[in-house]
Amino acid sequence: MGDVQNKRKLILEDGSEFEGFSFGSKEAKMFEIVFNTSMVGYQEIISDPSYTYQGVVMTYPLIGNYGMCKDDYETLTPTISAMIVREYCDEPSNFRAEKTLGEVMEKYDITGISGLDTRQIARHIRDYGCCRAYIVPYEKDSREALIELREWKPRTDAVNKVSTKEIFDYADKMGLEANEETYHIVAIDCGMKMNILRELYKRNCKITVVPWNTSAKEIEDLNPDGVFISNGPGDPEDVWDTISTIKELKGKYPIFGICLGHQIISLAYGAKTYKLKFGHRGGNHPVKNLKKDKVEITSQNHSYAVDDKTVADTGLKVTHVNLLDNTVEGVECVEDKVFSVQYHPESAPGPQDSSYLFDEFIDIIKLSREGK
Repeated sequence: MGDVQNKRKLILEDGSEFEGFSFGSKEAKMFEIVFNTSMVGYQEIISDPSYTYQGVVMTYPLIGNYGMCKDDYETLTPTISAMIVREYCDEPSNFRAEKTLGEVMEKYDITGISGLDTRQIARHIRDYGCCRAYIVPYEKDSREALIELREWKPRTDAVNKVSTKEIFDYADKMGLEANEETYHIVAIDCGMKMNILRELYKRNCKITVVPWNTSAKEIEDLNPDGVFISNGPGDPEDVWDTISTIKELKGKYPIFGICLGHQIISLAYGAKTYKLKFGHRGGNHPVKNLKKDKVEITSQNHSYAVDDKTVADTGLKVTHVNLLDNTVEGVECVEDKVFSVQYHPESAPGPQDSSYLFDEFIDIIKLSREGK
């Protein structure tokens, strides 16, 4: 696992302490600690912008065994703070592997700690909730570290940190061949996963990506057929610029939101959000589609949820519910051609049960174009 020089401590704000060994960046790091139950997909997880300023406990015991591949990143510049694992593998066996997980984490200043009982830590988070955490050198005084941690204030600029700073055409930026463009989608980037753009591109859409704080007028000037709002990190109430934009755009264009985009749509209609005790993060969450009376297995990553008691009289209707805790997983306003889901239908990684939602978005745009 490592030698004495690489020993590290993970300290939680309640004083709990766990010992392990360093990999990736050696920097001491403070963050909000969360856990993810996925069995695969650590590359997509560390490159998902929704984990900005967070440290992720991976409950699957072996991490790093298939290395890292340039085609599987969800963002080109990861912003996750830390990764906490049981066993780290620094010698991957995979013909697609180009670098080790540790090499990538070191490049992007992502602190890692291995050799801990991640089951115990996950249970602790489940029982007591997500909290602030601190990875420090083993020799650092624990009482001093705990004082520093309790004085640390988590940042609230996560979306601004990860959103694009300029408007761009997705195909042009990625060097992709021009496809048979059918509809023009303006995608509001709040920390968007690349696989969402890939899904829209596969459906022959022209995609213009815009920053999170782009105004309604700027979007209207782009003359879109539909508007998409992405996933992203942090508290949805920190992105009032985006919420205000959607308030102005709803009813004018078909709108589709995923994860943070779902929460933004709900807030724009007057519903409320709240922070979950330990969030939903994994690739096997059962969600019931109330419209189809079917259950989908979904990929999830979020800390906040829409308060179901506040949806009534907003013009929205709940369309999906989580079967583990009955939280809201989807809403729609048929009249405005607006809908959203809390989970990730692009599923990178995860099941493919919900990819039909992208097709539904295109169908709604088509009907809107036809004046229906």
